[in-house]
Amino acid sequence: MKLTRIAACAVMAAAALSLAACATSAAPAPTVTASSIGGDVIAPVTMAAGDLQGATVDLLVGQVLNITTGDLAVDSYTGQVADTEVATFVEGRTDGSAEFNPGVEAVGAGTTDVTMTNSDGGIQPLRFTVVVTEK
Repeated sequence: MKLTRIAACAVMAAAALSLAACATSAAPAPTVTASSIGGDVIAPVTMAAGDLQGATVDLLVGQVLNITTGDLAVDSYTGQVADTEVATFVEGRTDGSAEFNPGVEAVGAGTTDVTMTNSDGGIQPLRFTVVVTEK
């Protein structure tokens, strides 16, 4: 009986060791950085069109000013940027069921004036300044 217990314990110990030998060690968790998930993503700055009159908006190169238009159609605004080496105007549009706000994209360091007009009429032109700095 004693010999049977010793044999059973030896078999169990051998089985445990063989299972432990088959187990793989846990791999370290991968390192996730901004560049591994799409690069240096810069969040847009969102402002209402009505808040832009006379404002100065600070952006980084590559950043976008997202302009909400309230009750007015997103495609009713046009824009002119004095220095297109600093920023460009992006027209709003409707694409199926999706609406895309108008905006200003910062493309190079510097300062420029932006003028937005609305085709619905009766709305004075919006004039504001965009100051763009390097990341």
